Amino acid sequence: MSLNTITNQTIALAGISQACLLVQQLATTGTADTKALETNISSILKIDSDSVIDIYGDLQNLKPGLKQLEQQLLKRTIADPEQARYAASLVFLEKQLSNRPEMLSKISIGISIAQAQSESFGLLHENVLANLGDLYHSTISTLQPRVMVNGEQEYLSQPNTVNKIRALLLSGIRAAILWRQCGGARWKFLFFRKKLQDEIKFLLTQVD
Repeated sequence: MSLNTITNQTIALAGISQACLLVQQLATTGTADTKALETNISSILKIDSDSVIDIYGDLQNLKPGLKQLEQQLLKRTIADPEQARYAASLVFLEKQLSNRPEMLSKISIGISIAQAQSESFGLLHENVLANLGDLYHSTISTLQPRVMVNGEQEYLSQPNTVNKIRALLLSGIRAAILWRQCGGARWKFLFFRKKLQDEIKFLLTQVD
């Protein structure tokens, strides 16, 4: 079965959108929805999956991302420019990453370590988040332009929160890889906007 479908592309975009939403929540409030956080962190560790949705467990797990994506595409003016900036940066950085085999190899090794850690300690254990956060910091964060996260200093100065944010940005890169693998491209986002909107509405009927 071809990965290149509007459904798979929408799921991947929802994964990016959910990562950006959670990053913004953590940076501005210090907290984020635990279930959504688990979904995105788990997606990093699922290298081999039978289907695109299997990477996120099920559609219900992506409901926050789908709803946020719907809001962003609802009008010609973007509902949340900051989240849109995060998303655009992640897609741009993923394109750079695709041309860095040595960096991809380093990320793959780091993810294998995180998989083993999650089996021993649990998915959201601080050791797992610290490893994924360090992995993002030592790889993606060295590419330009870096994703500049805005928020409250009291939260952005907390190591555990910073690790969660970096791990979520890595999950956004994972979703951006998926978007490209499923045939996603900037021109499709521009010219297939109505198709994306219709697909989001349909997918949300499956979870509401």
